[in-house]
Amino acid sequence: MTRLSESRISHLAHLVIDAVRKGNLGDFPNEGRALADTKLVLHEFFQREDQIDDIVRQKIQSLSRRVPPGSREWDILYRKYFEEESRKQRK
Repeated sequence: MTRLSESRISHLAHLVIDAVRKGNLGDFPNEGRALADTKLVLHEFFQREDQIDDIVRQKIQSLSRRVPPGSREWDILYRKYFEEESRKQRK
């Protein structure tokens, strides 16, 4: 489950649709369908991000030494592991 609420995802989807329309980047013959598809894509994106976040946090916790959350080392490891997991997911 994504950490963003359905209303937040809906709000973002409306912003995307509005930006595409205002920027003359696309036309929507069925705006309701375009909005539903945009919500689905955003939901899947944030769900994948949450899954990667969980994997990364488990990796850091499983290290032989304790790395305190919020420390500079934790932040560096988090970014490094997040990039690695993101690349794995794209393949």
